[in-house]
Amino acid sequence: MWADDRASAALGIELLEVSVDTTGEPPVGLARTRMPVVATMVNGHDIMHGGYIFTLADSTFALACNATGRLTVAAGCDITFVTSARLGDVLVADARERLTYGRSGLTDVTVTREADGAVVAEFRGRSRSLPPR
Repeated sequence: MWADDRASAALGIELLEVSVDTTGEPPVGLARTRMPVVATMVNGHDIMHGGYIFTLADSTFALACNATGRLTVAAGCDITFVTSARLGDVLVADARERLTYGRSGLTDVTVTREADGAVVAEFRGRSRSLPPR
């Protein structure tokens, strides 16, 4: 899936980790990515456009909720912007599936600024696994 994600690649999103936490039942997916803030991502307020922050979180969400091998897609999400990011910042997104129930799931993603660890955004994704083909 990640190898064919041209949108994430074009934005410079780097996959740092994707794994499965098997300490609980059921196992849950985890993912970590990073992305530099470049000039084309800065809006008219001289801060990073929220759509790019959303895309970073959404890509990381997709990695986490597909980590266990189930073909899973987004069913919805919410994002809260906490503070701004600026040109030259590097953002890190950490995702963890919180729970799965039937074919549905909830995944939380925290986006932080790498330099100081400040929380930039909190994202909650709702997922739906597709039936086997």
